[in-house]
Amino acid sequence: MSQVRKLASDTMIYGVSSILSRLLNYLILTPYLTRVFLEGAYGEISILFTYAGILMVIFTYRMETSFFRFGSRNDNMEKAFSTGSISLLASTLVFSILILVSLKPLAVWLNYPNNPEYILLVLGIIVLDSLTALPFARLRLEGRPIRFAALKTAQILLTVLFIFFFLEVLPVLARKGVRWADWLFDEKFRVGYVFLANLLASGSVLVFFIPKYLRMRWTFDRNLWRQMIRYAMPLLIVGLAAVVNQLIALPLLENLLPGTLAENRAQTGIFSAASKLAILMNLFTQAFNYAAEPFFFHHAARSDSREIYAQTGQAFALVGSLVFLGIMLYLDLIQYFIGAHMRGGLGVVPILLLAYYFLGLYYNFSIWYKLADRTTMGAIISMIGVVITLALNFWLVPQPSIGYYGGAWAALACYGFMAVASFLTGKKYFPIPYPLGRMSIYIGLALGLYALSTLFGPLPLGWRLLANTGLFGVYVLAIYRLDGATFREMIGKK
Repeated sequence: MSQVRKLASDTMIYGVSSILSRLLNYLILTPYLTRVFLEGAYGEISILFTYAGILMVIFTYRMETSFFRFGSRNDNMEKAFSTGSISLLASTLVFSILILVSLKPLAVWLNYPNNPEYILLVLGIIVLDSLTALPFARLRLEGRPIRFAALKTAQILLTVLFIFFFLEVLPVLARKGVRWADWLFDEKFRVGYVFLANLLASGSVLVFFIPKYLRMRWTFDRNLWRQMIRYAMPLLIVGLAAVVNQLIALPLLENLLPGTLAENRAQTGIFSAASKLAILMNLFTQAFNYAAEPFFFHHAARSDSREIYAQTGQAFALVGSLVFLGIMLYLDLIQYFIGAHMRGGLGVVPILLLAYYFLGLYYNFSIWYKLADRTTMGAIISMIGVVITLALNFWLVPQPSIGYYGGAWAALACYGFMAVASFLTGKKYFPIPYPLGRMSIYIGLALGLYALSTLFGPLPLGWRLLANTGLFGVYVLAIYRLDGATFREMIGKK
């Protein structure tokens, strides 16, 4: 099996967990939550999960990537796992105490003065997920993607089950006079049940990893820890920048849109729901990143490693272009996965799809500074990306004629810059022969066919979908004629 084929296999397996979880979110939770909650309540849920994503990076401070780097050297996995786990356990305790003692002012600052319990629940989710971060990373480094995927899938299935229990089963039992259900259910706490469901699911996964902690050697190597921290700190900046760039739009929309807090939360909910329709591109880049990071480290010593990285970038560019075109050509159908009152933001979907496409290219192009131990360069690029994100959001979002579209354009500008900057710096310090011409053709042709499809707008839905299917077929045929032989060789190469 060729190395690119192996990466594709692992990406598909890691993608199972991402695809199933996002698909369940896509097919079940998103349609359900966007129908049972009004725009404002859905905006509250989206915003607090955004803060959770940012805090998760602080709580784990990229110890997983540092574990990949040092755990893959000279049979050092056990020592790196033990040292990293003890570090995470101690820091999680410290961070949690800091948040608990400042809970009330924090709730006021985040616009949740009447619901500090929401923040407590989100904190619990972060703590539990932080304690499973390194065990999940170990599964990836050990090359056990199936177990990784099974656990990730189980977590989202449990989340779905708990949400339906709290929002559907529990109120029915309460209305029938079941005492414990009547005691447990509170109509005013409906948003909180979403966080509680996630907390219980995360706790269930941690229970699975407890034996791994119990079997751990519990040795703390100070010299190794210093090396891991020195390696991880620039990546923490990169990670923080990444989540800020990817998630900060929702809190900024809540505070920068020119309406009242309630109106802004409603607009934020609409933007968040529309962004779920770009989910396939985002989950593809996430699945790729899960598989690619340990893959790149494992093959760094090969004489043909840079050619493998170039092939990987080309393959990503093609599949990402297919995902973009497929979603946009069939958006007339995909839009029904969110509630009708949430579909006003569909215009941001193509912008966000392109943004996530460039994010995937960034994942490819940025691997050079991790392999070359020049993570500071990655931190610089990421911080410039943050400046772009914040500047464009503060400039565009308050303008009534732009509104939440400003968040989408800021994401595209940020990821576009980061991809280009990573490629150019890598070309100077760690050259990889990416076939940029071919990669540009893939996305350029996809954009051209999407633009052509907009001419079919006046047609009835059936004819419009038929015409778009023809365009998709044209794309597949054109790419097959152009590079079919190359990809067959890439996949089948021994």
